[in-house]
Amino acid sequence: MDLAEKILNGLPISKPQRNFLLTLFTTLLVVRGKANFRNLSRYSDLSEKTYSRQFAKAFDAIAFNRQLLNDAIGTESERIVAFDPCFVPKAGKKTYGRDFFWNGCHNRTEKGLEISAFSIVDVDRHTGFALSARQTEPPPACAPAGAPEEKTEEKTAKAPKKKAGASAPEDETLIDAYLQHLSQVHPHLLPAEKHAVVDGYFAKKKWVDGVEAFGLYTIGKLRRDADMRYFYTGPKRAKGSGRQKTYDGKVDWQDLRRFHYVAYQDGFEIYSLVLNHVSLKRTLRVVVVLDVRDPAHKRYALLFSTDTDLDALTIYRYYKARFQIEFLFRDAKQFTGLTDCQARDANRLHFHFNASLTALNIAKVELLQAQDHVGPIVYSIASLKACYFNEHYLQIISSQLGLDLSSIKNSTPYRFLREYGQIAA
Repeated sequence: MDLAEKILNGLPISKPQRNFLLTLFTTLLVVRGKANFRNLSRYSDLSEKTYSRQFAKAFDAIAFNRQLLNDAIGTESERIVAFDPCFVPKAGKKTYGRDFFWNGCHNRTEKGLEISAFSIVDVDRHTGFALSARQTEPPPACAPAGAPEEKTEEKTAKAPKKKAGASAPEDETLIDAYLQHLSQVHPHLLPAEKHAVVDGYFAKKKWVDGVEAFGLYTIGKLRRDADMRYFYTGPKRAKGSGRQKTYDGKVDWQDLRRFHYVAYQDGFEIYSLVLNHVSLKRTLRVVVVLDVRDPAHKRYALLFSTDTDLDALTIYRYYKARFQIEFLFRDAKQFTGLTDCQARDANRLHFHFNASLTALNIAKVELLQAQDHVGPIVYSIASLKACYFNEHYLQIISSQLGLDLSSIKNSTPYRFLREYGQIAA
């Protein structure tokens, strides 16, 4: 928490808010049970009303997380920008933004909230850190985000309803909301963070064009029946005999003879070729990942990159690294109360989502700093939370009994009590 305190001291915020944020981040790692206002007040000296009042104040989580990552992992490591929406279950008819969104856990649309999150994934360390979270405002009519790319026609059946008083244009979709979020995050990205990696839902022209407008590249996944064309590489027509031929037929994904074989990795054959995508109306570097572990039932996935100069193995590695953002959602839900906010208004909900992911960032940074080698982070948020709770409990005991534990904090018995209940990472 020392690094977090140092960063907060450098931000243009008031001293009361700075003290509150330090208390909040610590309490989120101490609390047992739901991370709502009432339960947070049980594990700190702040009242439930104080939490509610402070959650209504603005906090620049993007600037804080950016500085936290720069100080913790530097700016030279290989990294990508991962983006994904996340469904948040929420009851209450008066909750802001509650509508029908795609719940990937249940593979259907459900009523609740949705947040979109940008994260920075350190490819070398195989871990991700949240940069920004934003609640999705449902547009009048759109397809649920996150649904499998093969079911695009079906997932429009139950689109979010238009809210009373909504001023969004009729043709606005969830993609527009996600691109607005990108416009907030883009000024905080480093020059090396130029590849935005997404799942198959985002293989849409509006998203790809919007990302390109910010000077970024998209890496994602295509439908297995993607309509693509080979480029013609044969001899040119003689002068005066008509327009030069551009394309050379439609791609048959069952026939990879015209693709370049790249490598074999862990039961997967990797092929690659630069092709033209008909509906996206652009040239893409396509990577075919063929699963040959069961010769009788071969399966394949189609990855793509708008950066045609990127090699196939890098695209494959970046797309696999995208899944680190799913671990962020999982850990934030389990350990820092991402889905526990009891507030209903937009400002408090926004503050809670970002506070939950920021507290997770702080926890991962502390575990990274405790690691004595460079490489993938081996961590257990459950163990870190156990240490935070044990230390908090020891402080409560010492204050109630009038004991001074400062002289024994480096002793073996104190470390045993502080680390009691830890599990292996």
